Amino acid sequence: MLLDKLDKIEARYTELQNLLSTKEVIDDREKLQKYGKELKDLEEMVTAIREYRKIDNDLKDAQNLLSDPEMTEMAKAEIKSLEEKKQAETARIEMMLVPKDPLDEKNAIMEIRAGTGGDEAALFAGELMRMYLRYAEKKGFKTEIIESNPTGLGGYKEAVFSIIGKNAYGTFKYEGGTHRVQRVPKTEAGGRIHTSAATVAVLPEAEDVDVQIDEKELRVDTYRAGGPGGQNVNKVSSAIRITHLPTGIVVACQEERSQHQNRAKAMKLLRAKLFEIAEEKARNQRETARRIMVGSGDRSEKIRTYNFPQGRITDHRIGFTVYQLQEFMDGDIDEVIEALQTADRVAKLEKAQ
Repeated sequence: MLLDKLDKIEARYTELQNLLSTKEVIDDREKLQKYGKELKDLEEMVTAIREYRKIDNDLKDAQNLLSDPEMTEMAKAEIKSLEEKKQAETARIEMMLVPKDPLDEKNAIMEIRAGTGGDEAALFAGELMRMYLRYAEKKGFKTEIIESNPTGLGGYKEAVFSIIGKNAYGTFKYEGGTHRVQRVPKTEAGGRIHTSAATVAVLPEAEDVDVQIDEKELRVDTYRAGGPGGQNVNKVSSAIRITHLPTGIVVACQEERSQHQNRAKAMKLLRAKLFEIAEEKARNQRETARRIMVGSGDRSEKIRTYNFPQGRITDHRIGFTVYQLQEFMDGDIDEVIEALQTADRVAKLEKAQ
């Protein structure tokens, strides 16, 4: 059954190569882009398939050598090595065959909010924001702050920002949920370890074509942007608050100097939230639905724990633990992201079988 799938993929790859050299497709920009993207998407798979076939042919050749008494021992060693390679390549191909989430390639919008724990939770929310911004920079993504509510101690009650680049949502979507921190707060004189929490939600950014918004269903309010402690940082009413009347969703932005820019960012966030609602209705078991990801922000609801005294980070969904906490907080989170992506692909593969 696997070989049948591989034959079809290789046949389609060859067909696409031939199509892209025809005048009909070259003269049709839409078809050229469509077929070109499909060909590019299949390249990694076809490379893996050809490697699999090479290993399989080498294995057959080695098995033929077993009949030669002088070559038996060498052939047995070669067969063992090739069988291991074939098994690994088979697993790799099976992973690639798992259907991709069509939303993965979209930009992402991340919301971080302080949960249980007061000032300490706000400080942790700020650290999470910086961690994700650093990770995004390392991965080559562009980021834009949409809304933030800083505290006087350097923390954040909430922060909302977009992550722009190919596969941004696919990279960050597993970060949604309640993150718990265990440490001695700076304000704790007795040296006792406290537990605080912050919630993270990750939404795929929606385009205009994804969500149609009727301007008549919006209430738009303007106000003066304020800084920490209520101080005015802008004497002009450039900050925007938009209420979507049918759903009651409220979004705001005061990060930019112009009302036009703030409105554009607020609308981006509103589209993402409305798109999320539509997606959740269509597939109510989506792991990334914000309702599931965020929960109440209580200490007991957690996807990951950051234990500072032990220098440990544990992701409870997959039982994954690393001990490089400082490096992790500095944005070196590739290891856990890749582990979550692999676990998700394995789960989907098992479900498909």
